[in-house]
Amino acid sequence: MNDITKIIDGNPIFAMNDQQSQAEIQSLLAGHQQRLAALPADAPAIERIRVELDIAEALLGLMRTQEAWDSARATFKHCVEQQAWQEAAEACDILYRTDLDKNIVALGNGVWLAVTYPIKAQTSVTLLHHIVDETPDKSDGGAVAAMAAHYIADLRTEGKDHESLTFLTAQILARVAKRHRGIEGQDMINTWIEILQLNDPGELLPRLGKMLDLMVDGDWWYDRDALRAQLPQD
Repeated sequence: MNDITKIIDGNPIFAMNDQQSQAEIQSLLAGHQQRLAALPADAPAIERIRVELDIAEALLGLMRTQEAWDSARATFKHCVEQQAWQEAAEACDILYRTDLDKNIVALGNGVWLAVTYPIKAQTSVTLLHHIVDETPDKSDGGAVAAMAAHYIADLRTEGKDHESLTFLTAQILARVAKRHRGIEGQDMINTWIEILQLNDPGELLPRLGKMLDLMVDGDWWYDRDALRAQLPQD
């Protein structure tokens, strides 16, 4: 995709550059549409999907939210067919950011994929932080999502990427601790994590799963059991 990664209030998101004018975004959209039309019939499916995501992102940048939703939702279906989980998660991010009905359902579907499959840690953190934003300050849900983001950042990154992303997720976790219980300072945060049993992935991930079930309310856009059956067995 031709979007950029940026940080807003500690939140890494994939979005059009704020400095781009509507005319510039319209030009980008036209270019993406031309590129899609020019793709040969035998072009790799993933190439077509990526151009479709560019189109949906540009539509969202133009505030044509219903068109962005329709475009990203159709692309999501193509992603599932191709098992293109990175792109599927990005489609869900676009769908969530439309703020239309069922955007929370889209977020839940995206987070399940982002946690289940080893996609880019940055994308997973982005989606999980959307949950943090959506949960009430005193809810444990924000803590669960923030800790899951920190866990994934630690698990899926190395070197400088690990240093920068875990620093960010630690900041997110600290903000959640402060709003949740007024807690500050690393020692107190560590105690808070232990009290809430957030430091055990065996406890954390099932709790996140229950949250996703509530968010999606049965409207899963894929067969989770079939996907689980395809996962490598330990």
